[in-house]
Amino acid sequence: MSLAIGLSAGPAAAKSRIKDIVEFEGVRGNHLVGYGLVVGLAGTGDALRNAPFTQQSLQSALERLGVNTRAATPNTKDVAAVMVIADLPPFSAPGAKIDVTVSAIGDAKSLLGGNLVMAPLYGPDGKVYAVAQGTVQTGSVSASGASGSTITKGVPTAGRIAGGASVELDTATNGDNFQFASMTTLRLTLRNPDFTTAQRIAEVINGRFPGTAQAQNPTIVAITPPAGQNMVSFVGQMENLTVDVDSPAKVVIDEVAGVIVMGEAVRISTVAIQQGNLTITVRESSQVSQPTAFSTGGTTAIVPQSDISVDEEKGKKFVTMKSGASLSSLVAGLNALGVTPRDMISILQSIKTAGALQAEIQVQ
Repeated sequence: MSLAIGLSAGPAAAKSRIKDIVEFEGVRGNHLVGYGLVVGLAGTGDALRNAPFTQQSLQSALERLGVNTRAATPNTKDVAAVMVIADLPPFSAPGAKIDVTVSAIGDAKSLLGGNLVMAPLYGPDGKVYAVAQGTVQTGSVSASGASGSTITKGVPTAGRIAGGASVELDTATNGDNFQFASMTTLRLTLRNPDFTTAQRIAEVINGRFPGTAQAQNPTIVAITPPAGQNMVSFVGQMENLTVDVDSPAKVVIDEVAGVIVMGEAVRISTVAIQQGNLTITVRESSQVSQPTAFSTGGTTAIVPQSDISVDEEKGKKFVTMKSGASLSSLVAGLNALGVTPRDMISILQSIKTAGALQAEIQVQ
């Protein structure tokens, strides 16, 4: 399915809260990763002969529980080795619960219904920040028949455990003396860098708290809490202020899906557009060629014959767009031609090549 969307908003709809358009310095999550075993699978786990790391991990886990299996050769298919990943939210405290994602790394067929055995999750610094354990939910369906036919919906070898990890290490501090509340300066990072938007953010903050904000570049706005307030109290009041967000004119085109998204700021210069469909049809047929009557030579043969016809759609007229036309005028003009979204992609690129489209085209 093809889709063309033009977004146009009035001044009230264009306002956004500061907290929705910036990131706060130091307020970010961290990636965690770990390794573990999922047990209790109904014969859909790793084949231990093909996954020696699963066998070694199983033997090590059993030894820690006082069971010696070194002399034996386990042949179970109810265990799978998995990678466990999670995102640790900023300022997480011990005891907080976070979601984890579990993915098979061996030849397991499915993790559905299995239980992850206690697995430590490590941060980039090598410290254990959380411990994961729980029942894996894959949200997929997999079935097979005696003849070997199978059907699968979703990805049964990857799943999630909601609230499956417990935070063990306090991340509310970054070093012994760091506390967010005691910070004297905080930098706001715009998610979509823009000089105008950065200046407007500083003006809005200064309008409410004079002399507390300064736009340093199109990406960074530095803020300082007023006297008598700590950073937490200041940010809590400042982040809900609203700003008119500005952005450069841009047309985003996804040629594979046939999707076009155009910003409200898109403008075009005077241009005439004509669009028509040219259809070339080639028909292949065969004819039998025989020698003439009373002929003493020649043979009967099949001769291919091609019929080519060209059909160009009539009735298409030029549509003229005046200089400075807005997005709505552009869309209305193209719709007047009866073009499809995929035709519109070619037209927009041609208008840009002609120098009449005052916007950046981004093709994905």
